[in-house]
Formats: sequence, C-alpha cells, structure tokens
Amino acid sequence: MMKIGGGVVYGGPGATALPTLLLGRGRARLRCSASYSFPDHVSFIKDVAANQPPEHLCQLLGMLKTRGESIISPGAKQRLIPLAIPLAKNSSGAVTALLRWPTAPPEMEMPVVEVNKHGVWLLAKTVDQFIHRILAEEDANNVEEINDELFHASAEAGEKLYKKGDFAKSQLSNIDAYLLRKVGLFPDVLERKVMRHFKEGDHVSALVTGEFYTKKEHFPGFARPFVFNAEVLLKVGRSVEAKDAARGALKSPWWTLGCKYEEVANIAQWQDEQIEYIKERVTEEGRQDDIKKGKAPAQVALDEAAFLLDLASVEGTWDEYVERIAGCYKEAGLHDVASFVLYRD
Repeated sequence: MMKIGGGVVYGGPGATALPTLLLGRGRARLRCSASYSFPDHVSFIKDVAANQPPEHLCQLLGMLKTRGESIISPGAKQRLIPLAIPLAKNSSGAVTALLRWPTAPPEMEMPVVEVNKHGVWLLAKTVDQFIHRILAEEDANNVEEINDELFHASAEAGEKLYKKGDFAKSQLSNIDAYLLRKVGLFPDVLERKVMRHFKEGDHVSALVTGEFYTKKEHFPGFARPFVFNAEVLLKVGRSVEAKDAARGALKSPWWTLGCKYEEVANIAQWQDEQIEYIKERVTEEGRQDDIKKGKAPAQVALDEAAFLLDLASVEGTWDEYVERIAGCYKEAGLHDVASFVLYRD
C-alpha cells in the first residue's frame, strides 16, 4: 500500500481474496427444469470460468427470457469488463451478467450485476436473492393480475424463495421495505431509502443510512456505497468528510464505483495524480520496486491485474487491456482465470 496525494492506493479486492465472512451456501447441485434449459451457460461457467454454476441459474435465465430480455452467449464479452459472464440483454441494451471475482474462494457464489461501459452495478449478491427480488416486485406491481408466466419460469426456485401474496401479508408499507426486511440488502434500494429521508427533511436518518450502507460486511469489494456516502455528505455541506469518503471509494476497484471515475475524483479533489500513479505501478520499474520491497512476484502480478482493470474502467477500453490482464493472472498462477479473461466467442 502506498500513500499518494493524501490518500491511500491499494491493489483493490481484485488483487487479493475477498473477505470470507459473507460466503454463499457452498457448492450447490444444479437443476434445470425441462422447459428452461441453458446448457451453454452452465458448461461455460464450469469449463471456461472454472466456477460452480449457481443452483438456480437456469430458472433465472428462464425468468429473464419471460420478462422479454434476450438471452445472450456467455462468451459474448466484447467491450465488456472481462470478469463478466453475460446472461441477458434488455431492450435498452443493458446486460445482466454474473461477476467472476478473480480470487474469490471457490464456495462463494457469483453476484449478479448489470454491466455498463465503466464497470458493473451490483443487482444482487446471489442468483437466489435476485430471483426472490424479481418475484416480490412482480407480486407487488401486479396485485390484481399476477404474471403467472414469470412465477412458472421460476419453477422450484420460486416455490422455495417466495409465495404469491407474501408481500401483502407482510403489511410492510412498500416493496423497498419488504426487500430490505425479507430479501436482503441492495444498493439501489438503500440509495432510494436515503433519498426518501432527504425528501422528508430527515437529514439525520439519511446520514445514518448512508453510513450503514458502507459497512464492509454488506458489499465487500464494491466501491459504490462509499461513493454514494460521499455524495450524501456533500449534500449536507460536509465537504471535508465527503472528500475523505470519495478517497476511500477509490481504494476499491474503480469498476465498482457505479459511475464515472471523474465524478468521484472531483469529490476527492484529485486531478490525474491517481491515474498517473497507477500507470507508474504497472511499468517494469514499478514492478521491480515492489519486488525489491519484498512483495512476492505472484502478488505483484495480481496487483498489476487490478491496476490494469482500474485503468481500463476510466475510458471503458476493456478490450485493449484484456491480453495484458490475462498475462498477469497467468504469472500469478491463475491459469483458469487467465483463460476465462481471454475467452471471446
């Protein structure tokens, strides 16, 4: 770790294993219903991404298809962050994908994300959580006329996770309250909760919720909570704290900021010094400096991969960095991850 411009620069969670306190349920047995079978995605995750397919992946894909989204090849990774496994594309062009963290423990389930030019937005921490959310929202939005097709597509996953009418029975005031209480934590839901507090003039609750959002056990590896908290602090005139929060956000992978790098750098009151620093770290001279300081070559390679992902996220130029990122993972001994990063249809 190295101080620069008053902040601290890290290799980010892409460089080291993610925290193990919030792991998934372990390696689940995969079952696909006869009506919705997506062997391409299942085999891609096993054979190319070298990971365990989520138990109810086929049901989620069936639900996305039922909602009118186009199922896309898992290898259609051009112009996307190379850690994404594409699932479907909606009418506005947004891609729903699984995120394959490079060094996550094998028992950790892949989160569901929406892929954008500069990185990803977390939709749900697991496939089951996302299915649960979709069904609850569908139920809440169609009180009189339930979309039976969507519930049918969810098959045994739906039966296990959510029963029609559960939202109404809960007597909670709105669907966001239900999601937070019964399903799990979601970035967009927490952010809406903060903005509702502001609308009601309750700045204390807004600040408390913004701080709660940043607790490291909630969204490990993601920078977005710190970015939003910086925006909240700025909104109430606490610019010094906002600056610190923004600098804290930039310690996590820049592709998890949920917005353009420049927006966060502006709050952090940094010009291009962070970008210049990272560019120096990925030179041969920078690598040798790290090795001289006693850092293991494998760790230096992992850090370089994380830095390259950060640089690619600034302009969204993922394809230009793919080969170099894959080379770093190969140097670090992560040959499966290197092959996955390189793979294109």
